[in-house]
Amino acid sequence: MAKLEKKDKIYVAGHRGLVGSAIVRALNRKGYEHIVGRTHTELDLTEQSDVRAFFEVERPDVVVLAAAKVGGINANNTSPAEFAYSNMQIQCNVIECCHRYMVKKLLFLGSTCIYPRMAPQPIPENALLTGPLETTNEAYAIAKIAGLEMCKFYKRQYGNDFISCMPTNLYGPHDNYELKGSHVLPAMIRKFHEAKMSYAPFVELWGTGAPLREFLYVDDMADACVFLLEKYSGEQHVNIGTGVEVTIRELAETVKRIVGFEGEIVWNSDMPDGTPRKLTDVTRLHALGWHHKVDLEEGVRLAYDWFTENIDRARM
Repeated sequence: MAKLEKKDKIYVAGHRGLVGSAIVRALNRKGYEHIVGRTHTELDLTEQSDVRAFFEVERPDVVVLAAAKVGGINANNTSPAEFAYSNMQIQCNVIECCHRYMVKKLLFLGSTCIYPRMAPQPIPENALLTGPLETTNEAYAIAKIAGLEMCKFYKRQYGNDFISCMPTNLYGPHDNYELKGSHVLPAMIRKFHEAKMSYAPFVELWGTGAPLREFLYVDDMADACVFLLEKYSGEQHVNIGTGVEVTIRELAETVKRIVGFEGEIVWNSDMPDGTPRKLTDVTRLHALGWHHKVDLEEGVRLAYDWFTENIDRARM
């Protein structure tokens, strides 16, 4: 297992996004200060020649691959080719360069939405590739599965210390609040906030509210990522989550209460619900010695506070 050192140069791909920015904060808290990041304008990870030129110059010791094209049900449904192509390009370019330029440790981030639609609950790591995918995010799922498997194959063939993790639904600072492309929790925060500010009588939400979901505050996720970088070198990817689930309806009531919206919630059952249930089995992560710290109530309050304080520069 490659040992991380405080002086290591760590490249966080996607350092300005929800996940990447949290990982940078977590690394800084642990004393890692030599962190490298590039914006999409500075480095297009879908361009192989640009990625190779970056690695040739920077020669990072450690890489965290948190960059990806992401979005909610609507975005995945309407742009599947973009989700498949962009994510596979990013992954292939970065993973190959990590091998080519002898990066000593790579952490690749997947997502629990790539498990089969009807996976056993809670979802163990070995449920991957055991059944059909959820059709509303199939393109993204196939791309991310390819990235997870690539890390495994590079470890097997070359002995690279490439590891993968599978975070559950994330939320927190620097999230995407653009309604057509965001995930459920930030979309709710924005909808309820705008309804409160405009004194709207109701907020319409998609689906029935019945699906069960698990939510993890992004700084908890980042802490787990640094933990795995320091402590784990197995071939099997590791789930990162809370092991706690709520219905979308319960989530909506929580967000409504914290935001302070006093109107009604109207559920549009003509719109899709997505996967009926998605709870991660975090037995492996707990056995390694890591547990989450921020519960949903506290996390939503922190997320809403950040949103209101940064509304002028939030991704809207």
